[in-house]
Amino acid sequence: MTNFAGLAAFLAALLVGSPGSTSAAADVASALVEFESPLTNAPPLQGLLRRPEGAGPLPAVVLLHGCNGMWRELDERWGKRLAAWGYVTLTVDQFGPRGISNTCTGGILAATVHDAYRALSFLSRQSQVDPARVAVMGLSQGGWLALVSVERGAIERNATEKFRAAVAFYPRCLGIKGDMTVPTLIMVGELDDWTPAEECRNLAEGRDDDGISRQPGLGYPIQLIVYPGAHHGFDVPQYRTAGQLLGHHLEFNEQARDQSIDAVRKFLYATIGGQEKTQ
Repeated sequence: MTNFAGLAAFLAALLVGSPGSTSAAADVASALVEFESPLTNAPPLQGLLRRPEGAGPLPAVVLLHGCNGMWRELDERWGKRLAAWGYVTLTVDQFGPRGISNTCTGGILAATVHDAYRALSFLSRQSQVDPARVAVMGLSQGGWLALVSVERGAIERNATEKFRAAVAFYPRCLGIKGDMTVPTLIMVGELDDWTPAEECRNLAEGRDDDGISRQPGLGYPIQLIVYPGAHHGFDVPQYRTAGQLLGHHLEFNEQARDQSIDAVRKFLYATIGGQEKTQ
């Protein structure tokens, strides 16, 4: 069940603000697992699973990578941290089993839009996981997939298991209708020239892609955090030296990264529970 009191406390904390933690997370070992094949005669999807100590049932998070793959790096960066907070994590490799290196120029593959629910189905069968407390979290293209997974529509409606919360780092907000079935948190940099903050403002404030107000009162409200001075990839330490990809600026921002860690910690605690640890 959604912890509405905790969610209210989270929203209040956002208004007050609190420092993010930069402490190194305790390592919870990862294990490579295989689960449902998305294609006929194809290798099954695979991912890195982290299981914190404790008999459970525990809350869990599905992690979705961006267009350049780097799913192992995502697991090392966020899977390890979330597992240290007490969440079972499954970081999905959406490209490897399909023989894809990246989709940064070709766009999102239709075959991947159900991957979040394939991962959720796998987690729901694990005795250590509470299937009623699973969130989906994605970055960039994976953030868009996370949003699509929980907005009201065919993908969410046809899924047997349901997510209880969604987190999206610097997603493309165009094309999202805004009728969210669960509490949703979006974080983006003010200077992002790949997934512009203004598109996400329109989404969070109830306007469509053209800036026209949508029908009010649809779904759960979307919480948006825009980090001043931050670019695309602000949580990725590999971008300490700023770089370019397809003409877009990528740069790590320690302050935005730390604040996003704190926001994710509070949001997950408010929506799917677990221990509110500060590491």
